[in-house]
Amino acid sequence: MIWKDLGTNEFSPLQSISFGSGFVLDISLVCLPSEEVPLLACGCDDHKVHIYALQDDFKIFQTFSKVISLQGHEDWVRAVDFCVEDGGDIMLASAGQDYLIRIWRLSSRQAGIDDVIKSVKQLSIDEEIKMRENTFSFTHKEKKHMFAVRLESVLSGHENWIYSIRWQLPVVMETSNHQPMRLLSASMDKTMITWMPDLDSGVWIEQMRVGEVGGNTLGLYGGMFAPDGRSIIAHGYQGAFHQWSLDEGGKQWRPVVTGSGHFDEVEDLSWDTGGQFVLSVSKDQTTRLHAPTTYKQGKEIWYEIARPQVHGYDLQCLAVINRYKFASGADEKVIRAFEAPRNFIENFCSLCGKELKTELQKEEAQNRPEGASVPALGLSNKAVFTGERVPDDKELQPHPNDQYPEVYFTPMTLTEPPTEEQLLQNTLWPETQKLYGHGYEIFSLACDPSGKVLASACKAAKADFAGIILWDTVDWTQLCSLHSHTLTVTQMAFSHNGNFLLSVSRDRTWAVYRKKTADQPESDPLFSKLSGTDKKTAVHTRIIWSCVWSPNDEHFFTASRDKKIIVWQNPGLCEGGDCQPVDSVTLPDSVTAIDVSSYLLTDNRHLLAAGLDNGRITLYTWKHTADKSSGWVLLAELDQRQSHHLTVKRIRFSPQLRDKKIQEIASCSLDHCVKLYRTDITKL
Repeated sequence: MIWKDLGTNEFSPLQSISFGSGFVLDISLVCLPSEEVPLLACGCDDHKVHIYALQDDFKIFQTFSKVISLQGHEDWVRAVDFCVEDGGDIMLASAGQDYLIRIWRLSSRQAGIDDVIKSVKQLSIDEEIKMRENTFSFTHKEKKHMFAVRLESVLSGHENWIYSIRWQLPVVMETSNHQPMRLLSASMDKTMITWMPDLDSGVWIEQMRVGEVGGNTLGLYGGMFAPDGRSIIAHGYQGAFHQWSLDEGGKQWRPVVTGSGHFDEVEDLSWDTGGQFVLSVSKDQTTRLHAPTTYKQGKEIWYEIARPQVHGYDLQCLAVINRYKFASGADEKVIRAFEAPRNFIENFCSLCGKELKTELQKEEAQNRPEGASVPALGLSNKAVFTGERVPDDKELQPHPNDQYPEVYFTPMTLTEPPTEEQLLQNTLWPETQKLYGHGYEIFSLACDPSGKVLASACKAAKADFAGIILWDTVDWTQLCSLHSHTLTVTQMAFSHNGNFLLSVSRDRTWAVYRKKTADQPESDPLFSKLSGTDKKTAVHTRIIWSCVWSPNDEHFFTASRDKKIIVWQNPGLCEGGDCQPVDSVTLPDSVTAIDVSSYLLTDNRHLLAAGLDNGRITLYTWKHTADKSSGWVLLAELDQRQSHHLTVKRIRFSPQLRDKKIQEIASCSLDHCVKLYRTDITKL
């Protein structure tokens, strides 16, 4: 479909070009020099490049009509790109699945004048051999244009499909623009190549080749030059950017730090217990660790500094046990626990300005392996200890039956955030435990503040599978099983003192469990049900998505698809263990995520953040009132330029304040984003 600019920031459809049962894989548009005549090139699955020109038809309108088809490729044409040479000729580059790049030259010809191409036998000694030309002509605004097309060069250098080809942009000079004749190609062979014609012979040669080695990526899907031509960037299957820049001397291309993030829906996130970094899990089957680095003159910039888990199933939830230990659940029946290796702690301290000696003296940082590697065809990250590292001067000889080599860990000392290749191979965390016990895919996890009890729940369509299992995080034994709900438990939350566990479910009910006291018999379960709602007493009319405790554990909050956030009093503080709603507020859309800051504002107000189904985030304060009037006050409603575009899946306040006044908020969404916000609580 071709669209026309109406000049009022609106576009109208101009023309639809049909290719029958075939399809177009790439297009490029160029205007003729000194003319306002556009040419359109289409790379197609018929192994041809079709060129269209805007020309007069028999009506009052102008339409794009095919003027020539360029043949030569032996497979699908994946990429095409135009540029205009300084001399006025139009250069067209095409690349395809035949691993080859073809460069075509389109030269203007005078109508009625034939440039006869002589055979080699007819040439005199001082005449040059010329490539055979094909000519085409078209009429635009009653003026006839004629062009000759010839094959300039065929470039061979890639070993797999070429997905992208781009010319360097023109350089702005004092009097005119200069077109550097540099071409960039990106391929599934994990490399990018820049091509240039030799200054003496004019033959196109490979100038530079960059790429990645190892990892489990499938190759590069696209690449482009920076406007000044001193940097190139590519993107790959894993959703990551790969960037290289010329050094100050202009002789060496070096990989540089670039942005990264999830490339599928982000399902859950959590701060570490010290509020120093954020862990997030996604349907892209990775767990990523984001932290504020200070490698640029102490300026704080957030980057992904580790990828603790690269899985084979879509990840659904996680729970941080302590700073260097977490558990995750995916679309499988197993809960997996991970612990940070020593190499991560060293790099974390180096990048984030922490004291390494102090960190290593902490109890949770003791007795750490050096790193982790993934066995061939395996899903578990295997710990690598110092004595097990492969010497640099020895090459591993794989067994003849090993079709897929094992990706080995290589320790590294980082002075800047890691590149994509380093993230994939050298930032994994060893998997220390697998927990079995659920009948269906894991859906939610929660850990108590002391890091000693882990609660887990799975997807459930009936009460038999809707139970919560509690695990001891020291010896990983099963402590007890809690039953109250009839459908999937969507979220769980331990109170700040660790004595209560709150759960909410798809069955529109909530339940509170109390931890046993020291005077109870040892045979009693660690937690037992204290109170809850059922179908008759439920206040929410739709699925309850989220829940959270107040900082003093006197109240808890539930959020539902019915657009309501309801405040309840802790049943442990109610007479008879039964309680009614204390307060509620109705929001514009379904509430899918809530959290309450651990720090009270002035006048004993609670700071609450709510994520909605439409992607918006709202901030409220709530205060318990004695006269039962509403204690809700809307502070801010972030529009979608600041918040998300799709459903907010989780929102979390940092457990620590920065500079004793800055409260950080992290959120994740189905729009593949993890976002960080800051607010000064002294001004609220």
